[in-house]
Parts: sequence; C-alpha cells; structure tokens
Amino acid sequence: MADMTHSPSSSSLAPADDLAKGQIRQNNEAQIVAAAERVFAGAGFGGATMAAIAEAAGLPKANLHYYFGSKQALYSAVLARTLSDWLQPTHGIVPEADPRTAIERYIRDKMALSAQRPHASKVFANELLHGAPVLKTLLATELHDLVQAKAAVIEGWVVAGRMAPVDPVHLFFTIWAATQTYADFDVQVCAVLGRPELGDADQARATEHVVTLLLRGCGLHLP
Repeated sequence: MADMTHSPSSSSLAPADDLAKGQIRQNNEAQIVAAAERVFAGAGFGGATMAAIAEAAGLPKANLHYYFGSKQALYSAVLARTLSDWLQPTHGIVPEADPRTAIERYIRDKMALSAQRPHASKVFANELLHGAPVLKTLLATELHDLVQAKAAVIEGWVVAGRMAPVDPVHLFFTIWAATQTYADFDVQVCAVLGRPELGDADQARATEHVVTLLLRGCGLHLP
C-alpha cells in the first residue's frame, strides 16, 4: 500500500514564513522609529546619532542601516509617520457625518496622540521651526490638498446651518495648536500647574477643556 502521508511542501510553508518575516520587520521598524522619536526630540537631527538611536531601540546599529539606510532616511520616516498618524482621524470628516461627532473625535484623537507620542510632536515642531527642509514639499502638496478637501466639508456644514460660521482652514490651525501644545510645551504647562509631568488626570482635564472650548466656538453643543 502506498504511503499516503506527506510533509508540507516548501510552497505551502512559504506564505506563513513570509508573513512571520513581515511581522518581524514591521515590529523592528516600529521599535526603531519610536526610539528615533525620543533621540531626535532630545538631540535634534544634528545631535542625534545612529548609535544613540540603536541603543535606545535595544537593537544592533546594523539593524538601523538595514531597515532605513541612513540617519536622514530614518528622520524622514519619523516625520512621515507622525504626519500620517495626525491626519488619519480626519477621515471621519465627511459630508454625511454629524459635525459635532466628527470634530470632537478628531480633537480627542489629536490630544491622545500628543499624550502618547510627545517626542514625535516635538520632532515635527522642530522641523517646522527650521523651515521644514524635509517636509516642505509634503506640506505644500499632500497636507494642503487634504486640508482643503476637509475644509470644504466643514464649509458645507456651515452653509447647511449645521454649525456656526467658522473659517474652516483656520479651525484646523487652532486644533493643531491647542492639541500639540501639551506635547511641544509640556515643560511650560507642567511649571504652571506645579507638576513634574502631566499625569492621566491632567491629560483628561486638558482634553475636556480643549474639546468643550472648540466645540462651543463651532456652535456645536455638547450633550
């Protein structure tokens, strides 16, 4: 009788193997980028080194060069990831959405990102303070186009009487300023509040304040 048992072919194992390798790569890249945020925030681009980032990530320096090639490429990756994560919550700002729900969700998500990844916010702010040499083109194209599209949605809500008249583009500027200040100027905020650092209760209080203030300015009443 012929032996009906057989071992899995290499082709059947390949997809699972590729998936595992892809997950490892994704995890390592996220670990490196998170470490790079901390180092770039503290030392700036000029003062940061790949060795310091590797030490912060707990990975060999060779891994950084394998995944990103250079310090410039890693810096660009940090900025691109930050901008992408900040803009992701704007996807809820669509014509058919409830204005209060959509704008409140965006504000809360931005406040959460400032609390969870303050170093990323500081790296981004420092890039802008230096004239945005890496981000200038991206800001003038992708960011510009997205803000214009979302501003048109908000203008539609205003015209339809669904919220108070506001300048939709400047509303975005105000949201960015109000939410990112708790990361970019945390030293000032902590000094005034008499705290060594902002705790969960401080972040929650700040979030409710910013949400309430901005929604009232938009004529969107809280329940």
